[in-house]
Amino acid sequence: MTDFHSFRERAAALDASDPLAGFRSAFVLDPDVVAYLDGNSLGRLPRRTQERLARFVREEWGGRLIRGWSEGWVDLPVTVGDEVGALLGAAPGQTVVADSTSVCLAKALHAAVSLAPGRDRLVVSAADFPTDRYLARRVAADRGLAIVEVDDLGTAIDERTAVVLVSHLDYRTGVLLDLPGLTARAHADGAVVVWDLCHSAGVVPIDLDASGADLAVGCTYKYLNGGPGSPAFLYAAARHHARLEQPLPGWWSADDLFAMADEYRPAAGIRRMLTGTPPVAGLLAVREGVALAAEAGVAAARVKSEALTSFCIEMLDALGLEVVTPRDPARRGSHVTVRLADARAIAERLTERGVIPDFREPDLVRLGLAPLTTSFTELVDGLSMLAEVLDQVGPLD
Repeated sequence: MTDFHSFRERAAALDASDPLAGFRSAFVLDPDVVAYLDGNSLGRLPRRTQERLARFVREEWGGRLIRGWSEGWVDLPVTVGDEVGALLGAAPGQTVVADSTSVCLAKALHAAVSLAPGRDRLVVSAADFPTDRYLARRVAADRGLAIVEVDDLGTAIDERTAVVLVSHLDYRTGVLLDLPGLTARAHADGAVVVWDLCHSAGVVPIDLDASGADLAVGCTYKYLNGGPGSPAFLYAAARHHARLEQPLPGWWSADDLFAMADEYRPAAGIRRMLTGTPPVAGLLAVREGVALAAEAGVAAARVKSEALTSFCIEMLDALGLEVVTPRDPARRGSHVTVRLADARAIAERLTERGVIPDFREPDLVRLGLAPLTTSFTELVDGLSMLAEVLDQVGPLD
């Protein structure tokens, strides 16, 4: 069994010099959890969110009732959207927060198709998250486009391509794609790109405006710590606003929200990508998580993320395990994936022992390292338990 003594000493030194170490105390830490290594699926609960939601229930919903809409709630999709957008390099007025990631993605895909008339292909990576591919197929069928699912997006884009749907980060392996480069490649052939930023928002520096991005979507419950099922964000570049069409027009996207007009007229800006009444409690939770991410800074989070993932890979190497995540920090996000025989059983054994990783079929265990909440010592504790589990059960098949 690998001796983790030296790793533990190094982890203590790294924690002592970590400029983001103080953020860990800003989150609820369950004493029953030895190591939480699933921040790439669901972030921890910020303590300030507990307080904010309690105040909302007691004073705003409980005390102001319907008056809350005219006292600030009605603006939350756009104001919180601008706060998320600031983390993504998006100027104000281009990002909204509302609906689920899937709904936002469907709206973005339909809008993108409308921006590329006369073309007949929708290109998507065969390795993308299943929902992304399901929705791409549905939108392609509804809009009369051929769906093209490929391993190498760069070779599939041509003059017939209307839309390219691509995830910034491979949800299984952690491979990080070149957002500016791939966007430029698609634009060179006249295609519109929709980016899925679910696994990179908050931990990878992104500059949507400077990259010339068209549309982007992402969830807020991973590294932005908005809570389970918190509303997603949708970005659309201002240069496209006048031509944006989406499949789910509703009163919240109308030019006069309370006119209740018989004829639908879309709002002039990013509000036209909204649909129905937004989830106020969810938006307030997102706001608190985003504020913490902004205080830490995405650049600083990236520095710690690279250090955490490098340290993780070094320990996995010491255990003789197969790491499928790129070793070059510039080519990976904030999770490390290891291939293990009987990965599901190992993940279950770890969870029983208070170490919470993530499992992906058929043989992958993901270790999500959230820079604001994961300490180097916590990581050592988690991988020490992995070593114990592997030593106890022996080779699994």
